Amino acid sequence: MRVLGVVAMALVMAGGMAGPAAAAQIDPAPYGKLPAIEVMRLSPSGQRYAFVGTINGQRVLAAVQDGKPLFLNGADDIKVRNIRWADEDHLLVVVTKTENLMVDFGTVAELATVLRVNLKDKSIAPIFQGVPRVAPRIFGLFGTAVDGGKAYGYFGGITLTAATGNRAAYVMGSGIVDLYKVDLDTGKTRLDTQGLPAASSDWLISPQGKVAGTGIYDPKTGAWRLHPGNGRNKPLMEKISALNEIDLIGQGRTPGTLLVLDNSGERDEVLEVKADGSKEELFKDSGVSEFLFDPTTGLLIGAKTNDRAGAFFFDPVLDGRWQAMIKTFPGRTLTLLSTSGKLDRILLRSEGGRDSGTFWIVEPATGKTTPVGSSYPAIRPPQVGEAQMVKYKAEDGLDIEAVLTLPPSGPTTNLPVVVMPHGGPIGVRDEVGFDWWAQAFAASGYAVLQPNYRGSSGYTAAFHDAGYGEWGKKMLSDIKDGLAEMAKRGIVDPKRACIVGASYGGYAAMAGITLQQGLYKCAVAVSGISDLKAFVQWRVERYGRANDGFRFYRAALGIEKGNGAALMDEISPIQFAKRADAPILLIHGKDDLVVPIAQSGAMENALQDAGKPVEFVRMEGEDHWLSREATRTTMVRESLAFVLKHNPPN
Repeated sequence: MRVLGVVAMALVMAGGMAGPAAAAQIDPAPYGKLPAIEVMRLSPSGQRYAFVGTINGQRVLAAVQDGKPLFLNGADDIKVRNIRWADEDHLLVVVTKTENLMVDFGTVAELATVLRVNLKDKSIAPIFQGVPRVAPRIFGLFGTAVDGGKAYGYFGGITLTAATGNRAAYVMGSGIVDLYKVDLDTGKTRLDTQGLPAASSDWLISPQGKVAGTGIYDPKTGAWRLHPGNGRNKPLMEKISALNEIDLIGQGRTPGTLLVLDNSGERDEVLEVKADGSKEELFKDSGVSEFLFDPTTGLLIGAKTNDRAGAFFFDPVLDGRWQAMIKTFPGRTLTLLSTSGKLDRILLRSEGGRDSGTFWIVEPATGKTTPVGSSYPAIRPPQVGEAQMVKYKAEDGLDIEAVLTLPPSGPTTNLPVVVMPHGGPIGVRDEVGFDWWAQAFAASGYAVLQPNYRGSSGYTAAFHDAGYGEWGKKMLSDIKDGLAEMAKRGIVDPKRACIVGASYGGYAAMAGITLQQGLYKCAVAVSGISDLKAFVQWRVERYGRANDGFRFYRAALGIEKGNGAALMDEISPIQFAKRADAPILLIHGKDDLVVPIAQSGAMENALQDAGKPVEFVRMEGEDHWLSREATRTTMVRESLAFVLKHNPPN
């Protein structure tokens, strides 16, 4: 136990050691490992922090105060998605697992559980454990409250009936999600608010434990409504959002106001809705990547915006301190992770430059910064390639940005290049920082280009919307145009290019050697879509047509009535397997519930039938997000070896 008190500093010191520059042939294992610290959060007082990370080779969940462990529990291979403090003595840990929904049907889904951790008696137990009339899984964490000195959590749960029994708990879409209040000391559970049939609800819980607001979405009609209280009162706001692009985010800046993010119109809007239904738009000229709330009051205190470094705070004193503090981290990207209730302590992560990711506790009033951990201590500063944002114009004149990462040493011109488009494809972006996969290629001698093609987030609404209907069209040409511009500037050698990506990036990799020609010496597609018609049909069979997911794919693909099948064939790599002009490696997790592994299997068959070089790595027990260290390491090792073989850097 005593080792935990010094582990964070040890990790930082290990990450800061000098050493020789990376050679072209690197050990891929450090890049594939899960970060030494995956998730870290400050307690409301700022005196404690909790994290999931690796200590002496063991993955753990830990809570620390003054360098001493308050709680230490093995985390093994559980997939931790988030940590939340309910108060100083209670943690909520969100984990997910790929599991069967119902034995008779063989359907699987990624379901969530929340572990309640009591630091007073060192206990840990799942929410809804042993509750006979509630399915033992979580369908939403909607808030916490302290009432009468006791901590409570509020969770979405599916209530079981005597007629269906426990087995019906796992039938996706058939159960109504109700709101439950759970005593975080005892696990005692009671029904707080019933959900509405044929609709999904988002509840906002006040610090006093009351339902302050409810967002209700009807997936069949696309209607979204904002109600005060528990959703039974007259709505404050109503709007059609066919793609389910309106969300109740939290409280506004003052008690009694609600914060709504509306992405359904011509431009994104952040609305503070008052009790009388009047609205005030916030952050009108800034794109918001995350909202910041006071952990004690729940009120909006600021946001992470795309036009300011790190964050913006409404309080001018705090904002001034923040702006002064970030100047002490020149050349690095800062991510604000959490704050104390009094805002006297801030937890942030720095990355970029030669920094592979360092966690800091900052005291804005004094400017004091204390390192408390490192993401990748085995990857030393001389082994980190510096990343920068570059700009270029697409073929039609649209301004595009991309992240360019150069090797940590050696030449900086006429480099072999790995083009690495992000997934999504719409509403996602790459930023300057430490990207473990990109860094593995950079350390091996490649330039890595990560284009934020049209449809990426963080830019204008027009840029975001320009992605719709361009799935296999201008999105692909945006990627190609970035490669051409870097070649024009003399940074890369266009004759030594490979394309590598996951999810939509995997689709783009397949398309880069089939729909496009003469661009790449090889391709690596991780969890990619090869046959859009089969993929959309799979989603329809799984979720039906009357939902926002189906409407999203219709919009993203540009499908109109009557032209869907033909259009999807026109942009499906599987239809052009005979035209593949470079070797390709397919990698896919068997438990992928976002893009089924059958997509890669079908592409392998089509390429083999066409006599084209193809390899396929199937990963046991892995999901779409590469959540497990063993398989993530396998992915890095196999993708790097494939590119080194077909496009050696020397």
